[in-house]
Amino acid sequence: MASKGIIARVLPNSIASELELVPGDRLLAVNGKPVQDIIDLSFALAEETVELLVEKANGEQELIEIEKDYNEDLGIEFESAVFDQVRRCANRCIFCFVDQMPPGMRGSLYVKDDDYRLSFLYGNFITLTNLGPRDLERIRRFHLSPLYVSVHATDGDVRQKMLGNKRAGQIMQQLRDLIDAGVELHTQVVLCPNINDGLILEKTIADLAELYPHVLSLAIVPVGLTRFREGCYPLKSFTADQAAAIINTVHHWQRRFQQQWGTAFVYLADEFYLAAGHPIPEYDLYGDFPQLENGVGIVRAFLAEWEKQTTDGAAYAEKHYIDVVCGVSAAKIIEPLLADLKIPNLYTRVVAVENIFFGPSVTVTGLLTGQDILTALRRLPGPRTGVIIPGVALRKGEAVFLDDLTPDKLAQELGTAVRTAYFAKDLHHLLTAWR
Repeated sequence: MASKGIIARVLPNSIASELELVPGDRLLAVNGKPVQDIIDLSFALAEETVELLVEKANGEQELIEIEKDYNEDLGIEFESAVFDQVRRCANRCIFCFVDQMPPGMRGSLYVKDDDYRLSFLYGNFITLTNLGPRDLERIRRFHLSPLYVSVHATDGDVRQKMLGNKRAGQIMQQLRDLIDAGVELHTQVVLCPNINDGLILEKTIADLAELYPHVLSLAIVPVGLTRFREGCYPLKSFTADQAAAIINTVHHWQRRFQQQWGTAFVYLADEFYLAAGHPIPEYDLYGDFPQLENGVGIVRAFLAEWEKQTTDGAAYAEKHYIDVVCGVSAAKIIEPLLADLKIPNLYTRVVAVENIFFGPSVTVTGLLTGQDILTALRRLPGPRTGVIIPGVALRKGEAVFLDDLTPDKLAQELGTAVRTAYFAKDLHHLLTAWR
């Protein structure tokens, strides 16, 4: 997985373009020192005079000295943000989703990263079990904040069991060490029935709340289980009654924190409300939506964006039949919205795709495969003007599903137009102005 600073893209009219750097070139050193990642690089490039050591595709090395404005960017994008090697996870978590992946998929889906640099850069959650003194010093020196930490339980014995790692029990001291280094933290709990719920969850919430405001937020997400669990720890999904009980517990803590601090601090993933049949909390509860990427508050943010859209003047001269694809959980939200969308000659149909690939217990839209979507659409009779697919089901930054099927291939197989909606505004626009 080592990338060694491989250039993926050179921006036009940039310094790198003028230097005739090209994709495939390797950046080996800056100012005579090797760089570990783009964090190192950003500090090294802050100077006005910079010396680059670059290796070309033929193996020839070239030393380039440049003068630029202070903090001026070179205009380079790299294949990876990490130039040495992504740190892999050394844990054996009982709930690990990667361990539940089927064989034969692309290699990147099996990578278990646990790298504090990717946590700082991209918000990836890390466990801290591989964090050493040198790492802590680098975090302090570069002020890499905030970081995103998978806590799961503050009870040391429970966390050791969940992560399968003896170092896992040191979590509270590690959090305090990071706080002493000036780091702010977002935290999460992957909740497993009869493992870290109940009194263990209450202890975790209370312990992390003691570290507020240095711990900025706590997200609680349900364990995700696929049908590929042979040899894995026996776990079950939460029932509707269990999800309701968790909602009641967390709401008690939220009310307490809002009275004390004016913020809810602890948040539940949307799946809990959908599983229990409870209404999604109001917009104000989520504050600045600190864990939106973690599935916390996505439904409320979607609804709020949808409500801002208008259908004034929207109409079609001819009949349009549009299928809107989503996961089973999201259908509960989208169906009433489309039922209220009164546009002349527009006929919509929500296609709630059951996840055959990972198993029916996986109901989120983001884990739908192209083949499952294709199968579901092929089964539906009637006319079809086009299909709207969810952007969250595509690989980030690319037009490809988890199983490598592309939207273009999907359109070809169906013989109809396929367009992508990344959020509520996109969906509304496609429905009101398909042409």
